[in-house]
Amino acid sequence: MSAIRSTFSRTFNKRSLYLLTGATAVVGTAAAYNEYQNNNKRNRPNPKVWGTLAAGTGLHIAECQKKPEDYQKVYNAIATKLRDEDEYDNYIGYGPVLLRLAWHVSGTFEKKDNSGGSFGGTYRFKKEMEDPSNKGLQNGFKFLSSIQEQFPWISHGDLYTLAGVTAIQEMQGPKIPWRAGRVDQTEDLTPDNGRLPDAKGDATYVRNFYKRMNFEDREVVALLGAHSLGKTHYENSGFEGPWGAATNVFSNEYFNNLINEKWEFVKNEAGNMQYNSDKGFMMLPADMALVQDPKYLKIVKEFAKDQDAFFNEFGKAFTKLIENGIEFPKNIKTTVFKTLDEQE
Repeated sequence: MSAIRSTFSRTFNKRSLYLLTGATAVVGTAAAYNEYQNNNKRNRPNPKVWGTLAAGTGLHIAECQKKPEDYQKVYNAIATKLRDEDEYDNYIGYGPVLLRLAWHVSGTFEKKDNSGGSFGGTYRFKKEMEDPSNKGLQNGFKFLSSIQEQFPWISHGDLYTLAGVTAIQEMQGPKIPWRAGRVDQTEDLTPDNGRLPDAKGDATYVRNFYKRMNFEDREVVALLGAHSLGKTHYENSGFEGPWGAATNVFSNEYFNNLINEKWEFVKNEAGNMQYNSDKGFMMLPADMALVQDPKYLKIVKEFAKDQDAFFNEFGKAFTKLIENGIEFPKNIKTTVFKTLDEQE
């Protein structure tokens, strides 16, 4: 492990994330699809751009003609750029913002009608990019622009989610199984703002928010564990500070800090209430909800003691997050990417 961390320290200089979550796609059966379009006063998109809907399910059918080794090349290009541009944001690096981008283009999935999710790659359009909850993600989008130019065949949904997987694995996180085949959608299918999470929410809010995306308690706690990375910024979220010390190493530190730090609930300079510790760490109200709710707290304690259990649950939950709303044909196989270190 020491050798791994030594290698990692050359590539990232620790820091950065913000909040996590969202984008959107659309709907169900042919009848539901037409109703959705009528309700939203939209014209039916070009089916070649829309992508195929699985009969009777409303799930988008993934389409892929590339081989796993083609996507490994994209992974390598992103990972190499992460190493080369580690000076971003006071040597925070781009890893956390790429993870957050993948989260936000996936996190508006709505299970009741199979809308939302990462399929359409609509973050590239102004409406979604300028959602107040997406503030700061523009830097991740710009980072990936040269990757998109290098690999013009990859869809935006595939690129955003693959970048998140790359960031997690290069920051010493768990392996994230990934499948290709998302199809770019048209601008008129960009989701309305407002599906991203409220950092001020209590445990009831957090539980209900994640139920919308078909997540259970254990998955919720695991996904919030991504806050082991990075820090919040006033200019982006209205909160300020890191969740922990090792802000560029994916670990279970977040859970240990929730349990063991002494937290004070204070109003910050932006006028928002946040929890601060005497070590300079912070927690959002939605973070502290995990120790204020007895069901969540039990899982927090487990993950604090057992990083492997956390990694295992996070890997499954994150894959579910970025695949919600999509049906993958049998010919599209799962890819588990090798890190740069593993290829040396």
